[in-house]
Amino acid sequence: MNRINKLFENKKQEILSVYFTAGYPGVNDTREIIKQLAESGADLVEIGIPFSDPMADGPVIQKSNDKALKNGMSLRLLFEQLKDIRAEVNIPLVMMGYINPVMQYGIGRFSEKCHETGIDGIILPDLPFDVYMQEYKQVFDRFNLHNIFLISPQTSERRIKMIDEASNGFVYMVSSSSTTGIRGSISKEQEDYFVRLRDMGLKNPKLIGFGISNHKTYAHACKYAQGVIIGSAFIKALDGEGSLKEKITRFVKAIRG
Repeated sequence: MNRINKLFENKKQEILSVYFTAGYPGVNDTREIIKQLAESGADLVEIGIPFSDPMADGPVIQKSNDKALKNGMSLRLLFEQLKDIRAEVNIPLVMMGYINPVMQYGIGRFSEKCHETGIDGIILPDLPFDVYMQEYKQVFDRFNLHNIFLISPQTSERRIKMIDEASNGFVYMVSSSSTTGIRGSISKEQEDYFVRLRDMGLKNPKLIGFGISNHKTYAHACKYAQGVIIGSAFIKALDGEGSLKEKITRFVKAIRG
């Protein structure tokens, strides 16, 4: 069984998924960040593939992408760094990025490498649903690589049901129509959207991302989904004082409350 499915089978609520950009803050920090997140109590880790034009991301993640690329991070190097990561980490690992670097690497080669490395899923916000279904789904399925789709407040009910039917991991609920970033609270409009999704009775579990940044927004969002995804706030925390272990432990503890 894919580790993503196993996670949601064993834990129904308050799941914490943390995103960071591979190669940030240092090019060789990737593996240590994953290990420390797992040890600190994160349930799932999303490893960002650096890209020069991350259109869905706000300034914090854009800056981390720029720095990681300047540090020399690439997909080839990332796979080298993650070799044998499964000897140290058991939680689900998902790669998140944009379709261009994956296509340049080669879809088949990328999927096979993910399988060899122990990557459980992939999030590609700019991969069209129809293209995935026609060209990529069969390849991803062959290597037990779950493709995770994003839905937003603007996504129609018909499309949400199509995505839910085609998914086999979880559905990524984008909390608002804006880019990623840090926000201090959840609005009434967002609550209405969360309730609408909750009441649709989707077969897949849901994680809420974009704007979740502290214990308050984490606890609030967890009322409407199985858990949350945090990115920008964690990347900012990596810029703080102390060792990687200290910063990561402090961050996860603060989110959990």
